[in-house]
Amino acid sequence: MRRFLFSNAYFLIFLILFPASSFQVYAKDGFKPADKQVVFETSLGIIALEIYPDAAPAFVENFINSIRKGLYTGTIFHRPVAMALIQGGDPLTFNPEMRSEFGKGGLMQLSVEENDLPHKRGSAAIVSIPGEPESAGSQFFICVTDQPQLDGKFAVFGQVVEGIAVVEELSMMPVDPNGMVIDRAEITKVYERDPPPPERLPFEGASPAEMAGYEALISTNLGDFVIHFFPEDAPEHVRRFLRFSQLGLFDGTLFHRVVPGFVVQGGAIFTRKEPLETKYADLIVPIKGEFSNRKHVRGIVSLARGEDPDSGVDSFFIVLDTQKSLDGEYTVFGEVVQGIDTVDGISQAPVLGEKPISDILIEKIIVRKIE
Repeated sequence: MRRFLFSNAYFLIFLILFPASSFQVYAKDGFKPADKQVVFETSLGIIALEIYPDAAPAFVENFINSIRKGLYTGTIFHRPVAMALIQGGDPLTFNPEMRSEFGKGGLMQLSVEENDLPHKRGSAAIVSIPGEPESAGSQFFICVTDQPQLDGKFAVFGQVVEGIAVVEELSMMPVDPNGMVIDRAEITKVYERDPPPPERLPFEGASPAEMAGYEALISTNLGDFVIHFFPEDAPEHVRRFLRFSQLGLFDGTLFHRVVPGFVVQGGAIFTRKEPLETKYADLIVPIKGEFSNRKHVRGIVSLARGEDPDSGVDSFFIVLDTQKSLDGEYTVFGEVVQGIDTVDGISQAPVLGEKPISDILIEKIIVRKIE
């Protein structure tokens, strides 16, 4: 049986940064967020942080006081490491003529604090010099991707809740031979704000009968097709697909696997070209299988998974011809009711192994009521 294995100088001179990537952000267990969030307005967009005062009390107190005094306004994220992290908070970066000193300001002011929080995508942590117990100050860095090699070496004090795409863009800015950013993307304003009210997720509380009244129009660069759903058999899978579609999480993903006569597979969040906002990261988790007597015949839509029956997350496949070996093994949650010729076109795309040579893009999924 075929298996759908889901895949989803100063400071930095002391470290070897290994590229990593993850779309999952881990909760800061045991630490209550502050009543206010911190927002950095930059020339590339905003970055909003949720702050955990109990994780690093001395730094967070100094951080908030520095914000209120305007210390960070006009400074830059002076050290980007592509797809790894961005470093900022040096008051010397306010003055372009101090470029040779960038990275040296705002340190040696506070005792280094420690915690066990992981350096995950979007984590904000304190800059300190290893081996120097009084080296912390105003500088901090934000992880673009998971950086587990930093765990236990630096203290995480916050988490990006909005603007991870801005963090990623800042990390890709060109640098000079010393690793300092060449162009200035200034922090134009820093302020505190009330946390936005929790976002009500699409289709939260919707009954199977309600969900059965919706369809999904999938637009790809090779054409469109329409899916109807079986919420009576797989309510949580249908809810997830409709929810992810409504939130735009599938938009920009790829059909990354094509096996003629068998299936086409796509929708994996990791294939997105645009980074996923961290506020949605907690949604990208495995879902318990919902198995039924539905057969895997032409046009059926099922959720891909690994060896664990409850390991499916986001990637789905469309059956090209009857596949009895998949029956009862994968969760059937929908079927293509219009545009099967588009699916056939996807299945005929040139491949290297099972990977399409050219991108087959899910441009947009529109959830609409069935007329």
